[in-house]
Amino acid sequence: MSAGRRANTAGADLARYYDLDLVEDPGDVAMYLALAAEGRGSILELCAGSGRVAVPLAAAGHDVTAVDRDPDMLDRARVLWKRHPARKAGGGSLSLVENDVTLLDLPERFDLVILALNSLLLLDGRDAQVAALRAMAHHLEPAGRAVIDVWLPSAADLDLYDGRLMLDWVRREKERDEHVAKLTSARHDPETATALITTFFDAWQDTKRTRRVMRQDTAHLLTAAGVRSLIREAGLTVERSAGDYSLAPFQSGGDRLVVMCRGGRSYGGRSGRG
Repeated sequence: MSAGRRANTAGADLARYYDLDLVEDPGDVAMYLALAAEGRGSILELCAGSGRVAVPLAAAGHDVTAVDRDPDMLDRARVLWKRHPARKAGGGSLSLVENDVTLLDLPERFDLVILALNSLLLLDGRDAQVAALRAMAHHLEPAGRAVIDVWLPSAADLDLYDGRLMLDWVRREKERDEHVAKLTSARHDPETATALITTFFDAWQDTKRTRRVMRQDTAHLLTAAGVRSLIREAGLTVERSAGDYSLAPFQSGGDRLVVMCRGGRSYGGRSGRG
């Protein structure tokens, strides 16, 4: 189904508002561009969303495969790449794959495999997290590198996850000339180390609200030790642990963990099945 035919669905709205949410760049794209420049092979991004990372990598001349199970997100990536000046100039390429990353089994192997910006936390529990990391290991070239980026919430962060409704921002969305407000309510369950996150996007033109769309996500929270445990179980080897996108060394108590890994033992068959 084309992006145009899907344009009025709630999923398409959520994909647009995802891009609006990240209009202030978290700062990780420059890191991935630098890492990609160190290698010579192709790149795989898991949970690639609307192409925020994949499209700049392709524009820089790399051959990129972007995988996501959300067709509306991939539609936006497709349009973004189609309109990008670098596509017309030749060089890099972008292939979009609609698939569950925990079951991914592509014929290609890649020099760089990316799981960016907390995507690991939104997978459905430990089994799914390990399966996604095994997919990374399975798709690496022998000398390839995997990069995993995870938020590590502090106790103070989680104190705010008590169900209160908070206004995150109000921004103008240019595609439909709307003003959009993002409101979030999150509730932390310490027994399961999860947080149920409910997000509302309210859009209006002039003074009339035109739509409200909602999404719910369960974040399966991790500690730094927990991330490393998953990495080992998936058959990857930690090469470097950084605490930010400048790749400064990770310090205990930091709120972000960027782990660079090399392949370890290999898994046969479908990588998500162990």
